[in-house]
Amino acid sequence: MLRASSPAQGLLSSDPRARTLRKVLVTYPDVRHVLPDRVSLESGTDAAVVDTLRHFLERQHWLLESVVVE
Repeated sequence: MLRASSPAQGLLSSDPRARTLRKVLVTYPDVRHVLPDRVSLESGTDAAVVDTLRHFLERQHWLLESVVVE
């Protein structure tokens, strides 16, 4: 699971950029669901995929304050 520290509605914001971000996130086969403050992944997700998603989310400074892998 990737936990994101974000203001207000976070990943479920109505901002068009957040909608686009959600569309990209759900294209990853290991993403189960996206909530305002987290992205849930399948339990057997490869570490490389988790790292890729973490780096991708960390670049979204306009929306997220931090990203933590749990």
